[in-house]
Amino acid sequence: MNKTQTDAAVESRFAVSAPLEIRAAEDGEGVAVAGYAAIFNERADIGGYFQEMIAPGAFDGRLGDDCVFLVNHEGLPLARTTSGTLKLAVDARGLHVETVLDPSDPDAAAVIAKMRRGDMNKMSFSFRVEKEIWDESGDLPLRTIERFRELRDVSLVTRPAYAGTEIALRSLEAARASAGGSETQTARLRRMRMQLALQEG
Repeated sequence: MNKTQTDAAVESRFAVSAPLEIRAAEDGEGVAVAGYAAIFNERADIGGYFQEMIAPGAFDGRLGDDCVFLVNHEGLPLARTTSGTLKLAVDARGLHVETVLDPSDPDAAAVIAKMRRGDMNKMSFSFRVEKEIWDESGDLPLRTIERFRELRDVSLVTRPAYAGTEIALRSLEAARASAGGSETQTARLRRMRMQLALQEG
């Protein structure tokens, strides 16, 4: 089921198999932080309700977005693409993030200490979806994100979470409605389980 978003809400995800790399900056000033905020073709289980995968090309046209580097998707920016302090790149693996944090910045200094201890070692990103495909042929529905509408931020996160799951579940329901046709017993049970999750959330 293909679906193009018309009023996409903000969601966030984290890269499960991509730890951060922390090292001294080449010029000796600051601490370089690098890692992947998103991995292509990697299936992630979203709360047991569906699986999600990012297709290569999903970030096309998004590297020019005004993207900020945050902690837990909030607060003052530690770096920013438009200032040149945050560098984003797409390769065969996914969305690569690199920045140099300034230890003289109290906000950055606090984060650097926590990263060095391993207290913060995951990266997340927030986004809006432009185009997605839903496939319900497996045990769980599979959402493939084919194109992002907006890349809002990349963040160091304390507790990685799949924020925006409810939004994605509603997107699946909308895709089903637009597809029409009869519903299988398995799909009906999935739908009932998702509706229950939405009510509980």
